[in-house]
This record gives sequence, C-alpha cells and structure tokens, in this order.
Amino acid sequence: MQPASRAALAASRDQLESRFRDAGPQDRDRVGEDLGAVAVVLDEQPVIRRHLTDSAAPEQVRRAMVESLFGGKVNAVSLAILADVVSSRWSRPRDLVDGCEELAWQALLALAEQDQSLDDVEDELFRFGRILVAQPRLTALLSDESQPADRRLRLLHTVLADRTRPVTRRLLEQAVRAPRRRALEEIIDELVDRAAARRERSVAYVTAAGPLSEQQEQRLIDVLNRIYQRPISLKIDVDPGLLGGMVIRMGDEVIDGSVASRLDHAHQWMSR
Repeated sequence: MQPASRAALAASRDQLESRFRDAGPQDRDRVGEDLGAVAVVLDEQPVIRRHLTDSAAPEQVRRAMVESLFGGKVNAVSLAILADVVSSRWSRPRDLVDGCEELAWQALLALAEQDQSLDDVEDELFRFGRILVAQPRLTALLSDESQPADRRLRLLHTVLADRTRPVTRRLLEQAVRAPRRRALEEIIDELVDRAAARRERSVAYVTAAGPLSEQQEQRLIDVLNRIYQRPISLKIDVDPGLLGGMVIRMGDEVIDGSVASRLDHAHQWMSR
C-alpha cells in the first residue's frame, strides 16, 4: 500500500478497536463476518469501490453511499466502521478491498483475544498452513476459484472436522472463500503474523531437521529476542531433508544453517 492507504488503514483499525470495545457481544460476533462479506462485494464491483474511494466526493456523500448499499445487510456497528473506512483517503480503489479484509481479520482475532484463545488460533492457523504445504493437491482444490465457493468451503469443513477453534475456522473460511488469486499458503502465513502481532510478537518460521526439545526452543527464542529486540513466536516445522541444523525465516530475512545447504554450497564450490 502507498502512504495514504497505510494511514487510512491505521486510522480505520483504531476506529474499529474503539467501536468493537463499546459494542455488545452479539454485535462484536458479527463484525468480522460483515466486513469479510463487504470485502468480497467490493472485490467483485470495481465501480462501487471507485465511488467509495473518490476523494473528490464529499465525505457525507461517501457515507450515505455506504448506508444505501449496506444498511440492513450488516449490523449497526459494522455499518459505522464502514462509514469510518470510506471517510479516509485511499490511494487506490483496490486498497479499500484489502483494507476491509484486514479489518475483518482483526475483528475476528479480537474475538479470540477476548476469550483468551488467541494462542490456540495462531497455532491452529500455522498447523493448517503446514498441511497445505504437505498436500499441494488439497491446496489446489481449496484455491480453485473456477469452482463455486460453497464447494470449496465444504471441502474445508471436511478437512477441519470441528478440530479447530471457531475463530480459526472463520478466518480460514474467509481465506478460502476469496483468495483473490493469491497463494492460499501465503494468506495463512499473513493470518499467523496478524495473530502474533496482536500479542505484540513477531513470528519466526523455523524448519528443523528433527523435533526440538523445550530447552532448545527456549534457547532459540532467547537468541532471536536478542537479535531482533522484540518478543518472538516460534512456528516449527520438521524436514528430515535438511539433514541437520535449521532454516529460520523472519519476514523477508532467511537464516539458513542447514547441513543440506552447506553441502550444496560445497558442491557448487567444487564444481567451479
């Protein structure tokens, strides 16, 4: 996002958090679903999102358009949040779709935060992402936007089989319903990052040659905390193909300390 859209999203998120705190339990429960549904509509209707992000139109006109389009279809809290969203200046109409999706995620994660299940939701999202990596056929079926969303959701529900928290299921439903031509595994990673961020943590994705003991995990956390100067949430995957050592990914940075990588470098050096 460009600076104007980033500022609009930050302001909209603050307003969402404020309205969310003041809302009743039933209203709070609907906000994430409402905003996710609106994101789908805006993704499918370029003319609507263009009008709602037209900075030449007075703010009251944009607010009135939100009321006309979504009044009676979403609850009052969701409608007020959407009015806040379109009051801001967005760099591009497409950013409004991304913004509504992000706010939907935050509303659902706030529910998990309130019922103290955020740790579990973060872990369940990560584990589902590992399933997708291990089963590319499943990933392809869940991501196939040529198939009706209801069919993809039925497959998702079959895979989950009520083994996840409600918020995890709802977040995954939104990702599967509208992947918007993005890799599903990347969307899941984004959701994991958002869940960690709500706990004021960053995520370190660790691939190790074998399982780590609790002491090894804690030592790794301590080292990464010192390096990055912030709390770290570890997400560990096991890949015997590494032969030994581990690969750590923090955002765009990759620390490759695997034996397989060192052997590959040695082979390349010997082949020169």
